[in-house]
Amino acid sequence: MALFGYTMMTEQAGPRDLVAHVVRAEEAGFDFSVTSDHYFPWLDEQGHAPYAWSVLGAAAQATSRIPLMTFVTCPTMRYHPAVVAQKAATMQLLAGGRFRLGLGSGENLNEHVVGGGWPAADVRQDMLAEAVEIIRALFGGGYVNHHGEHFDVESARLWDLPDTVPPIGVAVSGRQSCELAGRLADLMIAVEPDADLVAAFDESGGTGKPRMGQLPVSHDTDRDAAVRRAHEQFRWFGGGWKVNSELPDTTAFASAGAYVREEDVADSIPCGDDPEVFVEAVRPYVEAGFTEIALVQVGGASQLPFLDWAQKTLLPALREL
Repeated sequence: MALFGYTMMTEQAGPRDLVAHVVRAEEAGFDFSVTSDHYFPWLDEQGHAPYAWSVLGAAAQATSRIPLMTFVTCPTMRYHPAVVAQKAATMQLLAGGRFRLGLGSGENLNEHVVGGGWPAADVRQDMLAEAVEIIRALFGGGYVNHHGEHFDVESARLWDLPDTVPPIGVAVSGRQSCELAGRLADLMIAVEPDADLVAAFDESGGTGKPRMGQLPVSHDTDRDAAVRRAHEQFRWFGGGWKVNSELPDTTAFASAGAYVREEDVADSIPCGDDPEVFVEAVRPYVEAGFTEIALVQVGGASQLPFLDWAQKTLLPALREL
């Protein structure tokens, strides 16, 4: 049976609200939660971008059961991999073993803030692979020295290590990233229900490992309001990862979505309050071989009504899949 998760989307709510939302998600019965880790929202209308790791620490103390995860952290530019390893080890201790570290090659939108330009995709993948190796070495205990193509580590050690280190997930969007994830990760992360990604992950060593997907949804008893909200805040979504990872700021995302219509968004994001519409949107992930699907409710102010509905109506319907 697939597991169903809740997304703390840092682009659309402030830190205190995000923690309150995940507490309610735990009460509602979601199987896990994930948290975006961005410096910018995609669009000005979303309006938020708190520091995800502070939110996660607070969430670890405010909850007791629901697993927590970054979806995803880029450990190559804004953060050095040695620092990411320390963050993740600390989070695993705070969460009592409920934390997983989701990693990816990043987006220009968030990583440009530290300067240094935006590398080509192949370089970003090489950087990610080297970063994962550094993080794994530090998780292993003892001192780590590393002098690689992209990173240097001088006599680093994690002094507070959990008994069980966090599993590492890697985000994929094509064969190259699937090969990296199959070789280095404990689980695969994707944002589209593509069976070819699952197959490439399996062929590269991922057989038997979890595969996590993510799906935006827009619940509202007024379907027209749900569609309008989805268009206002998620019209960037249809550009695809390979385009979105290159755009530098909210103005670029607004320009890229300037000709996206409300009906275009409604075709890709389930809207309204008919649970069957939401189930049918999730079904392709299950049929493609995904074992976990994280839902993103669009709109910060709509989270609590969505979570009430999810507890009573949506989660029971999804579990019939």
